[in-house]
Amino acid sequence: MMNSSVSRVLVPTRIDHASGLPEGDVYKLSGTCMGTIWSVHVVISERTVPGQLQTDIAAILECIEAQMSHFRESSVLRRFARLEAGDWMALPEEFAFVMHAALDVARLSQGAFDPALAPAIDAWGFGAALRFGDAGFTPPATGIPHPALTWQALEVKEGRLQQPGGISLNLAAIAKGFAVDSVSGYLTHLGLVHHLVEVGGELRGAGMKPDAQPWWVALESPAVDCPLPPTRIALHGLAVATSGDYRRRYLLDGRPMQHTIDPRTGAPVAHALSSVTVVHEECMYADAWATAIMVLGAQAGLQLAEAQGLRALLQWRGGDGKWREASSTEFKALQP
Repeated sequence: MMNSSVSRVLVPTRIDHASGLPEGDVYKLSGTCMGTIWSVHVVISERTVPGQLQTDIAAILECIEAQMSHFRESSVLRRFARLEAGDWMALPEEFAFVMHAALDVARLSQGAFDPALAPAIDAWGFGAALRFGDAGFTPPATGIPHPALTWQALEVKEGRLQQPGGISLNLAAIAKGFAVDSVSGYLTHLGLVHHLVEVGGELRGAGMKPDAQPWWVALESPAVDCPLPPTRIALHGLAVATSGDYRRRYLLDGRPMQHTIDPRTGAPVAHALSSVTVVHEECMYADAWATAIMVLGAQAGLQLAEAQGLRALLQWRGGDGKWREASSTEFKALQP
């Protein structure tokens, strides 16, 4: 058993000195989007109006939600599901960008990440249909068979996406990360290069605080009784996302049903892997890769992380009740 009093510290392998030390004060802005909370810590000089920033950030996030929400009937994502087979849809620039990334991760993970998994996600109570806590919800008896046409039939061509027939998208495992990147990019465009952005637990940091310290964040532990060392990371030019079995789950006949669906079975993953954290330059990819690794489990997930050169930390409770972890070579390189 590891000593939980010993903290693990992660630092970037490259420090960007071009932005220099920040001048101003740290302001915190926050709000809600995508069914969760967003927050921004940003170093602002007297020339900037924080109230306008709040409005602009909220508008950016609303634009993303209007395109990619699986809850809104009017969203681009939901309208795509209603197209007839063979119909094409012109995608907004943001949606096309995310779809390119989603299909790229799907291909590289051999389908462990699947943006076309909406029917199974809905059926198990984690999507746009009845939620697992809603009155009248009944989980399926078995996994949801994959349709004959799936993500492999999707391709973004010149900003358009064709409906192969009956495909419904769910981008929940990549859209939050994209939202983080979008807000960070907007702040950088304004010259506010020292900031920390969070949307629903996914984070990206840039620059540093006025005291010359980086944006330190603590990674979430998978369980209260987990004795593995707590981890702090300096988010200087880095993003981090975690996928875990402890966030949204319910019991079915005494078995835990978690929100990560295995595309190979159409059912919630059933292995012991409890938490996957991925550190990446882009939060969108950290978000998606954490989900793909979570689907595969500890052994195959670590192999994928190594093959793709990802910085990944995997944690699970073994059959003997003891907590274990494994990390990729690139993750270990973050430890000074």
